[in-house]
Amino acid sequence: MNEDKTTQSLSDRMNEHSDESSASRIEGGEEHSAQEPWFSQGLRFKCTGCGKCCTGSPGYVFLSPSDLQRLADHFSLSLEEFAANYTYKVDDKLSLIDSPGSSNCVFLKENKCSVYEARPIQCRTFPWWIHLLETRSDWEDAGKRCEGIEHPDAPLVASLEIQQQCFSYLDNLLEQNFSLSP
Repeated sequence: MNEDKTTQSLSDRMNEHSDESSASRIEGGEEHSAQEPWFSQGLRFKCTGCGKCCTGSPGYVFLSPSDLQRLADHFSLSLEEFAANYTYKVDDKLSLIDSPGSSNCVFLKENKCSVYEARPIQCRTFPWWIHLLETRSDWEDAGKRCEGIEHPDAPLVASLEIQQQCFSYLDNLLEQNFSLSP
């Protein structure tokens, strides 16, 4: 199937690695119908506040017009002032700058997000990004970098909530790529 991944449904994306000739598949010892994502029973995640997702290179936090407005309002700045002080262009998209002399997010202070209530959708929806959820192996690999994934004290997040977060992330990508930015 050579369909553009941006036009595929979430269920299709989550199941594209399954055997297309079979109506069900086995993942992690459990059988799933072709219409269910592999995480149909939910996943465990708890943000520990470690700040690792806000540090390191390479990485970009791309901003949609809604993100820009929310952050500009948070600082009581115009869109233009916020963009000039806190963003730079990457392939015609706006990304947050890093802290001077590091590859940490400019808003990471003492390992905490200083704009948590106004943080971008990309940050709000982590770790519910499609490329981290395509297969159980992708999720496990993400867990090697994020201690909150499958954390022993993490609550079980329902499959429907995970899919809603994925859609929010995808909506934000569409807004970033098909809206005019300041």
